[in-house]
Amino acid sequence: MRVGYLQSDPVFGEVAHNLDAVTAQLEQAEADLLVLPELFATGYQFTSQEEVSRLAEAVPDGPTTQRLLEIAARRKTTIVAGLAERAGTKYFNSAVVVGPKGFIGCYRKTHLFFEETLFFNPGDSGFQVWDIGAAKIGVMICFDWYYPESARTLALLGAEIIAHPSNLVLPNCPDSMVTRCLENRVFSVTANRIGSEARGGKDRLTFIGLSEIVSPRGQILHRAPRDREELTIIEIDPAEARRKALNSYNDLLRDRRPAMYGV
Repeated sequence: MRVGYLQSDPVFGEVAHNLDAVTAQLEQAEADLLVLPELFATGYQFTSQEEVSRLAEAVPDGPTTQRLLEIAARRKTTIVAGLAERAGTKYFNSAVVVGPKGFIGCYRKTHLFFEETLFFNPGDSGFQVWDIGAAKIGVMICFDWYYPESARTLALLGAEIIAHPSNLVLPNCPDSMVTRCLENRVFSVTANRIGSEARGGKDRLTFIGLSEIVSPRGQILHRAPRDREELTIIEIDPAEARRKALNSYNDLLRDRRPAMYGV
């Protein structure tokens, strides 16, 4: 199975421009699964609810999801990508999953970070896993990584690959995903962005790049640079994530003792 990410540098608010740039970058991509960053078409640093309202889109009928559907059909791939979702009067920091045959699903970010709490509703979709044929994939978005329950829930639901659209500004995630993969025996594909935004007099946010693909044994299979766009696709064997035995005595998930975890 060929999996990969696009590490990009969007221009805030220029949705059509950002979509065209991503379309061009993916035109020659040969992959079974591609992960794009969080809010990849809008940019990240909103300054008002009016901006969120103007840039958020319905799923799956909005232009961003529709463009992703076109790319997925043409390139015969599954794409996971972050966007601002409008659902009635609510707004979510979401990620859509689309494939060659159409729309697959949508995940709404569970753990909102920093000023996201001013502009988005807490996600209400719950963690979900989708079977895309070659593997079962789960989705979490950026700051969700900070909560071990996110990756563990996806693993318990059967995810073999965690797709992780991100706009990381804290330095800890790339190394921490090694632990998330090791403790759940799953692959992860983290797609981050680069560049910076300082809008409306706010402090500058600098995005750290370092998108990566990590194996179930905690090996960093590839990590991007901090400061340039990159499309990387590598081959993995998702069957590695189905083997939860650590040795002849221990099985990672079977040996859990949920009765002891109450607080």
